[in-house]
Amino acid sequence: MTSRDDMLKLDNQLCFAIVTAARNVVSIYRPVLEPLQLTHPQYLVMLALWEKAPRSLGELAEELAMEPATLSPIIKRLEAQGRLSRTRRADDERVLDIGLTDAGTALREQALAVPEQIMARVGLSVAELTALRDGLAPFAGRMPG
Repeated sequence: MTSRDDMLKLDNQLCFAIVTAARNVVSIYRPVLEPLQLTHPQYLVMLALWEKAPRSLGELAEELAMEPATLSPIIKRLEAQGRLSRTRRADDERVLDIGLTDAGTALREQALAVPEQIMARVGLSVAELTALRDGLAPFAGRMPG
């Protein structure tokens, strides 16, 4: 049984474990994403758009749990790389739609290798990674699956 004082040790903090794990996971992705010329946040944007595009900036920000102001520069860089397009909706010019270009769509084929490379680097199976992800669901504000 841990004492009350032990509960204040850094290594016993859930928040520290999650922040450290998140930082380490991003560093595992970095060399895998480098050949695709994507940063981790850019990869997340592309994943969301490969699932459904176009999407409004607001929808995309909500899906990625990011502020639109944080997401905008990422979108602009991907647009400069020729992977995304930004267009105003004809029926409501206040809404900015983010869509994939042909190059952005084609990049998906290369990205298919990313999950396998990540699994190999961390040494976990699909089932183990799924269980780990689902275990984090209460902290991510999402339901498992």
